[in-house]
Amino acid sequence: MSADAIRDGRTALGIEFGSTRIKACLVDADDPATVLAVGGHAWENSFADRTWTYPLDEVWTGLQSAFAALVADAEARYGARPDTFGSIGVSAMMHGYLAFDEDDRLLVPFRTWRNTTTGRASAALTEAFGVNIPLRWSIAHLHQAILDEEPHVPEVRSLTTLAGYVHAALTGRKVLGVGDASGMFPIDSATGDYDAALVDRYHALVADRMPALDLRMLLPEVLAAGEPAGELTVSGAALLDPTGALRPGIPFCPPEGDAGTGMVATAAVAPRTGNVSAGTSIFAMVVLERPLSRVHHELDLVTTPAGDPVAMVHCNNGASELAAWAGMFGRFAQASGTPVDDDAVFEVLFREALDGDADAGGLLAYNHLAGEPIAGLAEGRPLFVRTPDSRFTLANAMRAQLYGVFGTLALGMRVLDDEGVALDRMFAHGGMFRTVGVAQRFLAGALDAPVAVGETASEGGAWGIAVLAAFLSRADDTDLSAYLDDHVFAGARIGVVDPDPADVAGFADYLDRYRAGLVVEAAAVAAL
Repeated sequence: MSADAIRDGRTALGIEFGSTRIKACLVDADDPATVLAVGGHAWENSFADRTWTYPLDEVWTGLQSAFAALVADAEARYGARPDTFGSIGVSAMMHGYLAFDEDDRLLVPFRTWRNTTTGRASAALTEAFGVNIPLRWSIAHLHQAILDEEPHVPEVRSLTTLAGYVHAALTGRKVLGVGDASGMFPIDSATGDYDAALVDRYHALVADRMPALDLRMLLPEVLAAGEPAGELTVSGAALLDPTGALRPGIPFCPPEGDAGTGMVATAAVAPRTGNVSAGTSIFAMVVLERPLSRVHHELDLVTTPAGDPVAMVHCNNGASELAAWAGMFGRFAQASGTPVDDDAVFEVLFREALDGDADAGGLLAYNHLAGEPIAGLAEGRPLFVRTPDSRFTLANAMRAQLYGVFGTLALGMRVLDDEGVALDRMFAHGGMFRTVGVAQRFLAGALDAPVAVGETASEGGAWGIAVLAAFLSRADDTDLSAYLDDHVFAGARIGVVDPDPADVAGFADYLDRYRAGLVVEAAAVAAL
């Protein structure tokens, strides 16, 4: 029974730091498809001194809040209060810059994936490596700090991601899952470690400026899914659960990035599979059968949690602007004397979008709250644009907003199409797919490919990292792909939507206007 599993610790706990929520998800270790309890805590990034950041003290207050909510949920559902788990995993937003000195003190405020201030570094590294190095990668942030001669650089003794930071505080081990590590520095899939030749090339590149720099000492150790990554320490248990009830000694899986946990949550870790994850950002991951023919600035080369090569289309802007519009309509309902809850607002607006024209009636929506490298924008300016002859209805406005979430992503996916990359299935997850058959249908039209959504879609990466934690006890017997197919998704309810030809044609028209209208976005950035 579930209560016995919770009391006996036959469970796996997943914790994920998303862009707007910190989530905790508890699953049955013997049946990871079964979610036993959940907890969450809302948080938000801030734009301080022209840097997107999160204060690290909010990491811990938020984590403790989410954990306490999960414990309370388990007790309310089953009358069982967990004080141990079979395993734990931590996931978080990938990339960014967390730099520490020899005493593990943070040297500069956390620079998240959302920052686009590393243009010179990104260009220089891409040229030097012959591999696309996106603006948000940790090595781009380090190199930009070196180019700018920031005073903290000589004191840097370790770099990590948000997941790596939390994991180290809970276990004492400075390690990363290979998927998360692949957003810090390029990975050699043959070795499952940082690309040794590129490490040496980087040392040569900065020899005049930083002759003593050694990336091998700065970067976390790389581990693949299923490898043990430490245990919960006494101090870590107190950090996670200040009540003192949680027992130390619980094993951890390697900490992973949100891209990797999204792939796990959608069973998209084998070649010719892919997934789309939509939240504050939106990105697509496609597992490759063969290397790409050349470097594309629209595509990152990362890995699955098992270390297999992946092409990633990452967009800094996802569903935040859509949520802002929904919030406005929710406030209208409240002001009119007929308040409705947030879920109902989304449900009504999404259903209304189904009645819109296939091309959104000539309307355009740009969701760029932050800069968007794929679109050539250093800063964001959310815009809603129409012409005098466009068909300005609520249905078209909402379809345009939903299309806008997928606009920049579609630009990058067109590059994969041109490379001849084949897909057998594309899975989607994230809160916007909770309204059945709407965002899923529009994404199928945008990609001109079948899109699947599973019943765990709304749990997302927190569930994905819980599954990776559960995989710890099975890794000696099977690989990750087989584990997902045979033990996690074998009985899952998955709904597949094939692309509607009218949606495909309509979105193609929308994307042509979207691409042409980027000059309006650029003008807005220049003027405002």
